[in-house]
Amino acid sequence: MDADADNSEFLTFALGEEEYGVDILKVQEIRGYDAVTRLPDAPDYIKGVINLRGTIVPVIDMRLKFRLATADYTAVTVMIVLNVSDRIVGIVVDSVSDVIRLGGDQIRPVPELGATIDRQFLTGIGTLDERMLILLDIERLMTSTEMGLVAAEAAAVLQ
Repeated sequence: MDADADNSEFLTFALGEEEYGVDILKVQEIRGYDAVTRLPDAPDYIKGVINLRGTIVPVIDMRLKFRLATADYTAVTVMIVLNVSDRIVGIVVDSVSDVIRLGGDQIRPVPELGATIDRQFLTGIGTLDERMLILLDIERLMTSTEMGLVAAEAAAVLQ
């Protein structure tokens, strides 16, 4: 773990029964879920794109990305707008919980497990009292080859 892991802040959100955390410094804004423009031939986890104040933003459904049960979109369904590697990306989650601060001693390595989430996209497991958070390396996830291709596809379709 790197030195800045001492006292890192994470925005926590729910996907199904699990709670996840993403580096608060990557979060640009939190919005209610809006309708998106679907892109032809995009993977199912790419819901489409939205126009956010003149910027075309790809929107990823994290439940579908992580191969979880499909959720109904309700009044509490939220889109977290992230700024990752100078690219704006929206992720759809079930709900946003809060912002928590974790010290380096509260972040544990990811255990070996047969999870549906690729371990390379996790930075660790955060523990706070009785809560356990799956900490995402959102930078690595959003800049992975499959996401990079989608971003290029989205840009090409919309030009």
